Amino acid sequence: MTKMGNNFFSVSFDLILLDKAIPYDLYVNSSATQERERFVRIYPKNDPLTLEDLKLFKKKYFQLYVHELQRDDYLKSLIQLKNVGDVQKGDVIKSSAIHYLDKIFSDEKEFTTELLSETINECKVAVESMVDVIKDYDVSKVQGLIASLSFHDFYTYDHSINVSMYCISLYTAAKPNATKDEIVMAGLGGLLHDIGKIKISTDIINKPEKLSDEEFNIIKAHPTFGLELLTENPCPDCKGVDFNIIKRVVHEHHENFNGTGYPAKLAGPDIHLLARITAIADFFDAITTKRTYHEVLSTEDAIAVMSKSVGKKIDPQLFEIFTRSVKQLVMTGKLNKELPEDFDPCQPQNVLPFRNPKGYKIEGFGGNDKPQSFGKIKKKVG
Repeated sequence: MTKMGNNFFSVSFDLILLDKAIPYDLYVNSSATQERERFVRIYPKNDPLTLEDLKLFKKKYFQLYVHELQRDDYLKSLIQLKNVGDVQKGDVIKSSAIHYLDKIFSDEKEFTTELLSETINECKVAVESMVDVIKDYDVSKVQGLIASLSFHDFYTYDHSINVSMYCISLYTAAKPNATKDEIVMAGLGGLLHDIGKIKISTDIINKPEKLSDEEFNIIKAHPTFGLELLTENPCPDCKGVDFNIIKRVVHEHHENFNGTGYPAKLAGPDIHLLARITAIADFFDAITTKRTYHEVLSTEDAIAVMSKSVGKKIDPQLFEIFTRSVKQLVMTGKLNKELPEDFDPCQPQNVLPFRNPKGYKIEGFGGNDKPQSFGKIKKKVG
């Protein structure tokens, strides 16, 4: 699905609701030149569209369009399409989420409370639609879907959407009886976790090589920037969004389980559950999704590497749930490497900075947590 002009976006003939009242108007571009686009409505919302109608449209028109103001209604209608695969639905939802994120990341628009409120409302609709598609997916299936979806030029967008999807899957696995609203909050927190980066130059965000200490300190300020944005710009029109939760996810997703993270050095259960889930999703996507500046790890190697950060960077119990959600994974421990404790998914690396572990034992963290074992990944100390 591609945005066209300022007010309309194109839609596939295969993704139009049939034999039910469509909740959006259909348009065509009657102009022969892009510079003079002229959109004409050919079918009204709330009227049922038949297969015969659609076949006629295919013969007469090259492309169909929907008004931007009805994008949310169009997204919600996708779930009713029974003969359309999840990849097609996911691509449309992802494209819409990218369109929404671009509103606040783009330099073309002045940031305002109204813009933030509009964007969050739209992002919530995108997450709700994604939850409808992947609510029964385990992590492996989410990973497969992500690999099948289209990629875009701005890594931050793809990464935020991937993190959102992994958060949905991991939260559902951790809380099997969670309501849809709770799952949506998990996904929305993941989608917005890096919102503070809108205050950071894209030259730094997109830099392909390792950042200088000064640049990295700027990047490390993004959780605080994000909290400030959400605190200074309350969104009373964002119905169904718990901003206390979103603010905590945005502010705490770089806190480490052992208290060595940033910005507040919170530890263990003092870090919000959804922030701890986002941290795992953030880490996993950063080392398994292709970036321009480093090769990716296989799922097996990624889990092996992450396991060495359990009890340090990431929550042991959530990581155990995460690994159980990666189906058909054989833990051979073939990659006996670890990343340094200060490894940060936000720091670009030409080569991931692996090192040989001196010895490793997975520890729990205080309270009633018990040491966790993850098959052959565990290595005795000494």
